Amino acid sequence: MRSLLIGLVLALAGCQQLPLTPADIQARKFEPVADKAVIYLVRDDPDFSGAGAPVDLGNNLRLTTYAGTYYRWEVAPGTHTIMAFGASTGQIQVKAERGKIYFVQQRVGGIPLAPESTFEFINESQARAVVGRSVLLTPARPIIN
Repeated sequence: MRSLLIGLVLALAGCQQLPLTPADIQARKFEPVADKAVIYLVRDDPDFSGAGAPVDLGNNLRLTTYAGTYYRWEVAPGTHTIMAFGASTGQIQVKAERGKIYFVQQRVGGIPLAPESTFEFINESQARAVVGRSVLLTPARPIIN
């Protein structure tokens, strides 16, 4: 009985949401950048798959998304490609203009060892809702070519 009670307490403690980081707080302001464009890549929770899905952002940054995560990407004006990496072949191009914000939803399905990503543009209100229940991703390091 005691171990059951301890397990229940630990399970409930695991449900407590961690405080937001300063970067997450800043990203949730949805502020444009005067000389750049901003692209939000969002992945909702629940998703079709709980598997991590590797994504290349413009061939200079790679990160792995999970259900309930998002990423804020500041870019120079021009065309930028968000592309699934590995077994999946999904991709989307963003024709970014200076001072504008774009919202891209990633959906992941398939089996855990071979997730399939699809990408689509969504409106700001949809993106705000997803970001509100998600966690900001922090990439480990840029890709070195």
